[in-house]
Amino acid sequence: MSYDDVEIEDMEWNEELQVFTYPCPCGDLFQITKDDLKLGEEIARCPSCSLYITVIYNLEDFLGDSSKQKNLEPPKQQPVAVA
Repeated sequence: MSYDDVEIEDMEWNEELQVFTYPCPCGDLFQITKDDLKLGEEIARCPSCSLYITVIYNLEDFLGDSSKQKNLEPPKQQPVAVA
């Protein structure tokens, strides 16, 4: 059973580690990456103890970023009339 349910908005983004973090009672931080969230993972684990939390978030918020980047195509060339 999860230690707690935490909204993604209540977590902090750690630029150095590239993870969302949330304080753990042991003194360390629960951690989960954007890639984990994109894969539908909802469990953030503490690296120092056995506790974990359930992250509450909207999967579509994380899928939108990658799908926009992956589906980018160069603009199609359009004929231009020269007078």
